[in-house]
Amino acid sequence: MASEQSIQQHIRLRCSTGPVRLFRNNTGTLYDRQGRPVTFGLAKGSADLIGWTTRTITPDMVGQTVAVFTSLEVKTATGRVSTEQRQWLDAVQAAGGVAGVVRSVEDAQTLLTGADHVATVAASGREPDPHCDLNCDLQRASAHH
Repeated sequence: MASEQSIQQHIRLRCSTGPVRLFRNNTGTLYDRQGRPVTFGLAKGSADLIGWTTRTITPDMVGQTVAVFTSLEVKTATGRVSTEQRQWLDAVQAAGGVAGVVRSVEDAQTLLTGADHVATVAASGREPDPHCDLNCDLQRASAHH
């Protein structure tokens, strides 16, 4: 089985093209030479890959092109999503961003090209399942519509 790091690297390299730009978001805390903690990354629970997906607004919105915040949490086939990670993804989705758990390049490509599905999941009003991945979320959202 491929490691999370390997899956993440493949997703970042293959999916960061055209309108999508993805960057590695390391998070954690290190101590400087004086022993003071230095926290890095966006926030505890924030996704492994973040960036933007350029979208064109509909003509009735003047046809502007916008960058949509994008947040991909990469997991192995058996990797589990923490509560903080699920809260982060839910917050990004609720704010109109593209966010989800991905376990392969194919999952990432589906999420990045089908952002409308993410909005459907966010709008479903269901309680998030911390063990549910992108495919599970999409299936559950489809069942509600």
